[in-house]
Amino acid sequence: MKNYFRITCYCQAQDFCFILDCYGSFTELWQFSSFLVNKGLQVLEVGNSTKFLDGNLDRVSENSDKLLLRANTDGKPVYTTLTVDNITYSAVKVANKVYVPDKSKIV
Repeated sequence: MKNYFRITCYCQAQDFCFILDCYGSFTELWQFSSFLVNKGLQVLEVGNSTKFLDGNLDRVSENSDKLLLRANTDGKPVYTTLTVDNITYSAVKVANKVYVPDKSKIV
């Protein structure tokens, strides 16, 4: 899963946020981020498959050239905590989906 990336974005103009995954669409994380910034979106969280923990968002298994919308909701994402194997992490929640964008951020 070398090219598996997950990004959380916020669109200030329309006041909504979303979690987007890609696996194969971009070779580098900065390319994915840049693509979204060029669309006028605010990138809030970024990570590759070694940086984030899935939470209740399972990873897709096939390499694809598509961007995958995992969750979306009105307003900004909610920052919360998630406990995995008795370790509590800083997490992000969009709608009913929650994941840990950076597993080095232990609360």
